Amino acid sequence: MVFSTHFFLFVFLPLVLLAYYASPMRWRALILTVASYAFYGWANPWWVTLMFISTVINYVAGRVMAGGGGGITADGDCPKLDPDSPRNRWQFWALIIAVVSNLGILGFFKYAGFLAINGNAVASFLGLSDSMIPVLEVALPVGISFYTFQAMSYAVDVYRGTAPAMRNFLGFACYVSMFPQLVAGPIVRYNSVADQLRQRDHTREKFARGVTMFALGMGKKILIANPMGTVADAAFAGDGLHAVDAWYGIIAYALQIYFDFSAYSDMAIGLALMFGFVFPKNFDSPYLADSITDFWRRWHISLSTWLRDYLYIPLGGNRGGSCRTYVNLMLVMLLGGLWHGASWNFVIWGAIHGGMLAFERMQGKDSPYRRLPRPARILITFGIACLAWVFFRAEDLPSAMAYCAALFGLSGGNEGSLLLSGVMATPYHLATFVLGLGLCWFAPQVWDFTRRLTLSRALWCLVIFLLSILMMWTQTANPFLYFQF
Repeated sequence: MVFSTHFFLFVFLPLVLLAYYASPMRWRALILTVASYAFYGWANPWWVTLMFISTVINYVAGRVMAGGGGGITADGDCPKLDPDSPRNRWQFWALIIAVVSNLGILGFFKYAGFLAINGNAVASFLGLSDSMIPVLEVALPVGISFYTFQAMSYAVDVYRGTAPAMRNFLGFACYVSMFPQLVAGPIVRYNSVADQLRQRDHTREKFARGVTMFALGMGKKILIANPMGTVADAAFAGDGLHAVDAWYGIIAYALQIYFDFSAYSDMAIGLALMFGFVFPKNFDSPYLADSITDFWRRWHISLSTWLRDYLYIPLGGNRGGSCRTYVNLMLVMLLGGLWHGASWNFVIWGAIHGGMLAFERMQGKDSPYRRLPRPARILITFGIACLAWVFFRAEDLPSAMAYCAALFGLSGGNEGSLLLSGVMATPYHLATFVLGLGLCWFAPQVWDFTRRLTLSRALWCLVIFLLSILMMWTQTANPFLYFQF
């Protein structure tokens, strides 16, 4: 099910809100969990079974790891383990089983085909059969990358002693499956919502902010991301683009993916507020970043902090000297690229970002680059991000290389590219393009804008929401880009 559909807006969400607020507090976790399973199983009921299995594995692992602590806290959870005390073999193996299970589920559904294809390519290169490994056609469950990372972080935090194990299975199932952020994040740490799962405030101010965040997210998706997606799709489907059109196309894609993904985060955080939950901020004007390091402090914050805390720091972080730090940064971003999808394009995208992170760390704070005016640094960073987006968007590596050639005027252009330019550069699309850039660089974030609601702001949000609903009637489909990851 997709947020930006009439069924969700006018049937599913009103019914769930009505059932939720008409029920006593002790039933609300059950209602939210059932609604979340219905939301997730709408496209494919079998995906619900997979999520339930993941939930059971991580819940049992948490309880086994907490068995060493004993007792029950006043909140009804198991006490946190002492971070400095040694773990017994049951706790250790409970963590291993949880991590291996999560990665195994993710690996099978997301990477089995990719590994088989590349394994067969290696076998063919060695003179062996190019079909040694059977290639399985496995449908990728929507949102599997998000809920497996979320559940795995819970198991690791319980083992580390930074989070208590949850005794209430229904509460834990609600945490894993919560439909606002289930499909495309943000990746919510258990620590950030543990208290809210037991008790949370439901206020008019919180609900109103949630509605406005949802409305503005809807506007970003329908009014900006989708038109920019039309431009980007035309550019990447074209052949022999002129350099100006190629840059127009990739910047349009940069706008599409930002407004699409940040829109989902805004809508997810807004929906959570309607149910009394406060989720963390996931975007902070990423195209105002003046370095790639700064970019990753602002883009998909829940993923970047997850990679830092559960991958970069365990690998040694910056504690093993400069060379080790550079290797760790590169490894983290390569794996971050693979997290997005089973393709060498994503690996290259991760390598570009990892290489830039290492290069910036190598240059230090006193590099000549840091002495450039900040607007110049922002434009350079935006340009690097756009070049990396080519590999993120292109269907395969040859297509990405051909698009890069077009960016630098090496494709030559043809008569068809002139026709394509006319299709891409309509007044409507150009106006949306300029509006998108203006919002990226000069407008406040939705998270900040909605912290203080006034009548004028509320009216603006209402107008944007109504325009979005009207535009939905003209658009045949509104899938979010990160559903595929």
